[in-house]
Order: sequence, then structure tokens, then C-alpha cells
Amino acid sequence: MNGAESLVRTLVNHGVTQCFANPGTSEMHLVQAIDRVSEFNASLCLFEGVCSGAADGYGRMSGMPATTLLHLGAGLGNGIANLHNCRRAGTPLINVIGDHAIHHAPYDAPLTSDVEAVAKPVSSWIRSSRTSNGVGLDVADATHAAMGNHPDPNGNIATLIVPTDCAWHDGIERRQTRPFVERAKIDTQVIDTVAPQIDANTVLLLDGNALTEDGIEAAGRIAEKTRCSLFTPTFPARVEAGPQLPSVNRLPYFPEHVLGTLANCSKLVLVGADVPVSFFAYRDQPSSLVPDGCDVIHVGHRHEDVADALIQIADGIGANNFVAMNGERPNVPQGRLGARSIGQALAALAPHESIVSVDSGGGGAAYDVMRGCVRHSWLNLTGGSIGDGGPVAVGAALACPERTVFALLGDGGAMYTLQYLWTAARENLNIKSVVFSNRQYNILEVEYLRMGVNQVGDRAARLFDLSHPALDWVALAKGQGVPAEKATTSEEFSDALESALACDGPYLIEAEL
Repeated sequence: MNGAESLVRTLVNHGVTQCFANPGTSEMHLVQAIDRVSEFNASLCLFEGVCSGAADGYGRMSGMPATTLLHLGAGLGNGIANLHNCRRAGTPLINVIGDHAIHHAPYDAPLTSDVEAVAKPVSSWIRSSRTSNGVGLDVADATHAAMGNHPDPNGNIATLIVPTDCAWHDGIERRQTRPFVERAKIDTQVIDTVAPQIDANTVLLLDGNALTEDGIEAAGRIAEKTRCSLFTPTFPARVEAGPQLPSVNRLPYFPEHVLGTLANCSKLVLVGADVPVSFFAYRDQPSSLVPDGCDVIHVGHRHEDVADALIQIADGIGANNFVAMNGERPNVPQGRLGARSIGQALAALAPHESIVSVDSGGGGAAYDVMRGCVRHSWLNLTGGSIGDGGPVAVGAALACPERTVFALLGDGGAMYTLQYLWTAARENLNIKSVVFSNRQYNILEVEYLRMGVNQVGDRAARLFDLSHPALDWVALAKGQGVPAEKATTSEEFSDALESALACDGPYLIEAEL
């Protein structure tokens, strides 16, 4: 076999079987290798940002890395925004980037670039293969790097650059000869020190595997025993939620609201989370959002086994029970259509065991409505780079084909990566997209007004406005093979949602707000 085939077979030997590809000439031997290895699945994406976002969604739901297959530094650069989100999520991912043949690089051909420099801001591990016989070993190391334990904010992205001559010459397939590194356990001395300090004025800030079902149940036991409060950061990568689980609130977005939420907190216990900070700097707000006089107690980092730490704390203090939310589904809403009524309709009609992928826009409002009555996995936009929600939904749907996936997207953010719809149609993925169509970058107008101005001027407003011309999401979806309809009232939205759920495959609802 050649180096390209050794790479693909080595990936399969390490349990990596899904690729999101936008290849070019430098990747043709890798494409040929994919054709030869039936155990390896490759999904074509029409933009590299869809590849990287989809690989993020796949890794969040499966726990195993997917690969991207991208074309030189330019292709990697096109995917970097959602690689930023993936890094912030701590998702395992392997970039496979084709490059010019080693002997061709000195000629500075038009697509020549410093691929390692492009990869550096979003990669915890980078290597350029130098021999075809070494490619198999290189990709084995990349897989272990992606599955390793990397402290925030390094993330778990491994980038392997494969010059074309390393792909076409002879290669050697590598077997998995060592297990992946498990999450590190929290020292019992830390647990014994923290446990007695938790009381009614304590907030447990949960992230990482503290937000799995086991972690949340243990946190709920602690909260029932001590009367402490449970919160996630504003944008955790994945949260398990549902009526049989304890309630875990989410920190607000704006800094003054976070400070208000934590005002009565005397002890902030970090369980996989970092100290909360303002998303942006404001002239009249602090960057650190820990209230004055509040002690910060650190249990463990996100890459450590903080769920096990919570279980040990709960057992150690004799916390045996938790209070489940046990919420009932609401009635389908009526009247005016808005973010809240859309969330209510989802809470009324979404199947249990759904997956919800959220980008910018009003989709976040659905969390508080759904979490008490619908069992689901909630996937947030983590790094603030919009355009992630649709691609993440693609990856989640391929990782969990038996589950219904909802993509809740703002119209501005969805335009960044609307090509995800084409991949969803091609793969017949069970993704139900809701586009919150308010025809503006609403958050930017809010931020503009926060500067202290009384109104948005006409010229400034044009930089937030998406209504001239108005986007036709029904046409955009149908043009990529996805059935779609528009809803302007709550009744129309609920009817459209029922049609979407009855459809075997992707469906889009444009919610005109």
C-alpha cells in the first residue's frame, strides 16, 4: 500500500472512521485510499467551515475524533473559525491537510503557504510527515494526541500535514498498540478539602464531564444535601438535560447579569470550569466576574474526571438523593411567534433523546423551556464564532443516526455555513433546522446601544440590517434539496414542526420574527 492508504487504515485501526472532506489536487491519493477502505466513511462538504464544524459535532456526540480532509493552507484557513469553536469545546478532532510534494515546495507554486503557521492557533499537536513509511506512525500519534488530556485552552485538535509524495510512495499500516490515555482522577486530598466547605452560599460551576448524566446526578445529590446552587458556564460544549435529571442553570451572557447572579455567592467551586470572565471588555464592567469577597475553590480542570470527583464528594457527605425536574410538556403555543414560543413548541413536540445544536440568534431561549420536560443533549456555540450550529448538527446526526437533531440558528449566523444543508440532504440526515429570521444581526445592535448611544443611526443600522434584500430561507433550503416552509405565527410554526418531524430526512422552518 502507499502512504495514503496506510493513513486511512491506521485511522480505522484506532477507531476513527468518519471524515468530513473538501479535497483538492494534493489530496487525490487520500481520496483514492478512502475508495479502497470500506470501513472509512467520508462525507463531502461544500465549504471547509462545514467540515470543521461537522467534525466538532461528531466528536462531541461520539467521544471519538472525526477527521477533516482539507486542501493546503488555504483550505485549512477556510475552516479555522469552526476549528476555533472546536478548540474551545475541547472536542477531539484530527485535521489531515494535503501539501505540496517535498521536492516541489521550493518552487513556491501558487497555493504554497506555511500550513503549520495556519494550524498553530487552533491545534494542540502539529506534525508534517517527511516520509511515506512514517505516515502511518504519524497519524497514530495524531490520534493519541487528539484523545489526550490537554489543559484549557489548548483543546484537542491534532493537525497532520501530508505532502503528496508521502502519500503516493510506499507506506506501512499501523495497529493500535497502546490504549488512549484516560482522564486523570482528582486527588482525594482535594476532594476531602472541598467537600466540607460546600454550603447554601456556594455555587458549583460545572463543565467537562461534570455535565454528563452521571456528573449532573452527583451534583444534584450535593445540591439537595447542602442547598448549594448548580450552574454551567454561559457556553458549555455539551449538557445532558431532561425531566429525570436535576436542574442546572446557565450563567447569563452580559457581565452585569453574571455578577447579579453570583451576588450572594461566598464560595465559587470550579468543577471542570474556569473562572467566569466577561465575553468582551466594557468600560464600566470588570473582566473577572467573581464577586468581591467570593472565595474561588478549584476542584479540577475540564480535561480531568470531574464527574468522578462529584460522585466522591456526594458519597463522602452522605448525599444520597437528588430532586429531578419532572416537568410536564407545555401546550403548543398560540399567537405571536417569538423565541419563547418557538422554545415552547419544541418543548411540546420534540422527541425524547433529541440533540439540540444552537448557534447565534434566539435558539438559546429554548434551553430553559425544554430542559425540564424533554430528554436531550444540548450543544452550544462555544467559541463565539457564529456559523457553527448547522455544521455541528451534521456531525451529531452522523454520530447518532437514531436520534432527531435540531439546529436552532440565527439568520445571520446561518448564512456563514448554509452549505451544511446540502450535506444534510446528500446524507439524508435527520436534522430539523429552525432559522430565526429577524433579518438583522440583532446582537450587534444590542452591543451598539450598550455604548450609551440613544439610537442607531441610519448608516450604522445598514451594517446590522439583513432585509435589503431579504433572505429567502425556503428558497435557499429547497435549492440545496431540503424541504422547507415559512411560519409567521405560533400556530403555523407548530404545524411546520409536526411536518418536519414526520419527514424522513432534513427539513427547514424559516421562523419569520
